[in-house]
Amino acid sequence: MSIVESDKEGWEYLREIPVFSKLPENQLEIIHNHTIERRFRKGMIVFHEGDAGEGFHYVKSGKVKVLRTSDDGREHIIKILGAGEIFAEVLMFNNQPYPATAVAVEPSCIGIIRNVDLEQLVLTNNELALQLIKALSQRLIYAQQKIKNLALNDVMSRTIEVLLRLSQEQGDIKDNGIIELALDLSRQDLANLVGTTRETVTRTLSSLKKDKYIDFDGQKIKILDVGYLRRVIS
Repeated sequence: MSIVESDKEGWEYLREIPVFSKLPENQLEIIHNHTIERRFRKGMIVFHEGDAGEGFHYVKSGKVKVLRTSDDGREHIIKILGAGEIFAEVLMFNNQPYPATAVAVEPSCIGIIRNVDLEQLVLTNNELALQLIKALSQRLIYAQQKIKNLALNDVMSRTIEVLLRLSQEQGDIKDNGIIELALDLSRQDLANLVGTTRETVTRTLSSLKKDKYIDFDGQKIKILDVGYLRRVIS
């Protein structure tokens, strides 16, 4: 399968990416002109763990999962990223290899800014530097929270935490307060996010469904009682 370099449109889409949203038009145009865009079909590898780092990435459209593989071949999903989110930002200002693998969960368009270009942009724009520092700080907080969850919480709590986070990032809130979440993830992917086995996460979901806190049909999950789920993990 081949990677398709796409023709870029105007820079206006950069307003939808939080790390760039506060920048003036002239800076957005410069960033746009330094961006390489690539399209990936579902299941295609954006980059492999250990590959030479190319630069800063963001999701223009689609979804990407970032994962690491253990020595015994098991996958551990670090994060699922949607439109507007950034990844591989840990490579900024250094020439290290990618610390994880990124895979397109659905047809996706990815923007890439090479490190050498990003460094020049940061040197001439204090606002961009500030936004990138904030993004790195948020990612560090997220990593610390995930380590804490894995160390201290049981599978039920970790599963609920993942469901709530995904519903916040990708969920559709209905008038009755129910949150619908359409996941382009297999049960194995969800188990990898939780940090458990597929069988265990399936039993946990079935238990939550039996108690009428969630419902699911195929890959669509409904959060029926978000208040209860929040109380469990608090």
